[in-house]
This record gives sequence, C-alpha cells and structure tokens, in this order.
Amino acid sequence: MWFYIDRRHGFLNYRAMSNALSPTTTPVPQSGYWVHDLDPFLFRFPEGFLIEGVRWYGVAYVLGLVVAAVLLRIYFKRGKSPINAEEQSVLMTALLLGVVLGGRLGYVLFYMPLQQVFNNPLVIVQVTKGGMSSHGGMIGVWLALFWFAWKYKRRFWGLMDIVVTLAPAGFFFGRVANFINGELWGRETLVSWAVVFRYPGAGGELFLLPRHPSQLYAAVLEGLLMLAWTQWRFWRWRLPEGQVVAEAMIAYGVVRIVDEFFRQPDEGIGLVFGLSRGQFYSVLLALFGACVLVWARRRRACEG
Repeated sequence: MWFYIDRRHGFLNYRAMSNALSPTTTPVPQSGYWVHDLDPFLFRFPEGFLIEGVRWYGVAYVLGLVVAAVLLRIYFKRGKSPINAEEQSVLMTALLLGVVLGGRLGYVLFYMPLQQVFNNPLVIVQVTKGGMSSHGGMIGVWLALFWFAWKYKRRFWGLMDIVVTLAPAGFFFGRVANFINGELWGRETLVSWAVVFRYPGAGGELFLLPRHPSQLYAAVLEGLLMLAWTQWRFWRWRLPEGQVVAEAMIAYGVVRIVDEFFRQPDEGIGLVFGLSRGQFYSVLLALFGACVLVWARRRRACEG
C-alpha cells in the first residue's frame, strides 16, 4: 500500500497504489503552468572537447565542498574542532571520495535490480546515466571518517558531530541542481506553483502533467532546515559526544520521509513494506539515530 498526491484533487489527497506508475505525458504542455526550460549546463565547451561542458550538478558538489571547508576553518579558529589546516585538506578529500563512491555504490545496491548489475557490472561506473544515493553517500562518509579517526587518532563520534553539520549545505546545492536538471520530479498536482517538466520520448520531446517541484521542497527541508538545526545544536549547546549526529540522523530521516510524499517514486523500483525505497532507508536511519542518541546520553550519565 502506498499513498500519492492525486492531481485531480489539489495538494494533499492520498490514494492507494502498489508501485510507481509510469508518467502520463502530453505532446504539448498544459497551459497555466511554468514549463521547465533550465539548461543542466552552466556553460558548454565547443564541439570536439573531451567533455560536453560544466554541469550545474558538478557545480553543486564544488559549492558544497567550499562551504564545508569554510565551516571547518571557522570551527578550528573558534575552538570547536581539533582538526587543523593540514588535516582539514585530508578530511575534505576523504569526504569527497566517501560521498561519490558511497553515493554511486549505494544507488546500485539500494535502487537497481541486482540482476541488472550481474548482467552488466560496468553499470556501476556508468555515472553519466545518473544514479546517486544520499543514504549510500552517508555510509561512504562514515567509512571515510572511520579511516580518518584511525589515522589521526581522533574520537570518531566527535568527528561525526562536526562533519554532520557540514552535510546540509551539500544537500541544498544538490537538490537545487536536481531541479535545474529537471530530474527527481514530484507527483502530479494542480497547485498554482506546479511545474511542467520535459520528458524525452522515443518520438521526440514530451511533457509531463504539472508536478510538485519536490526537488525544491527537499532543498529547503534537507538543506536549509537541517543546516539551521545542526548549526544551532552545534554552537549553542554542550551536548554529549555523538548527540548532534544522532539528532541529525533522526531529523533527516523524518524530513526525507516527508519529502517522499511529494516525490514520484522511480519507475520500475518496487516498494518495501508499502514504503518507497527512500522512506524505508530513512526509517532505518532514524532508528539507528535513536539508538545512538540513547547510547550518547547514557554514556554522558555514566561519565558524569
């Protein structure tokens, strides 16, 4: 059982469905709504270059890393982080690798049919065809932090409390890039701010019915809201080690579950216990965060 937003009845009307539906398309866009026409490239290179151009998605990664680097410097100068300038460079490299490799492998393992992967293992590196998982990226970051903590003899959960405050900026830029790319669009709706996204078809370009700009909802919830929350908890409270990241996992799980009510499930990807894959993995993330929260507070009580 699943719920989706019925376009015929406005903003929040839910109806059961067993799986993701194939999108309804039209040869001309429905009137009265903005038609998505944003270019996924910031600029394009002349024909004959090795790459077609610079994509907004790549710019989003760069901006996320720049914000993370700036925050790390501020934390160190203000005495909120033990990571010095040299270690910051190593950490940023490790985080970048963790996000990219974890995000791609997470998408392959969590969202792609295993038979497809077995039949064509090269699909793992075919990033130009799309597919990055935020949950996989998180796992990649955790593994990168395990390595960093071991190499520099740092406390793992203290590092997690620091790094989790850096991630929301990356989520914000990434979701905005998703909107610019016209991907991961929302469910059909008739709200006044709905967007008509383009849908490439075998016979030429088609148009989807008006849909929620769910990418922008996610940019606000997963990005700006999470950034404000983690910064407030990180700067204004002396919390037990591990509590900031625990609360962030719970909060991200909740907002991602909310996001998924407005986002169209990927076509051909089945549900898990009536939940979309994103919701199911977010439930697991929130439960893990709750366990870490209990452990962190009990540890503080025992040490106190």
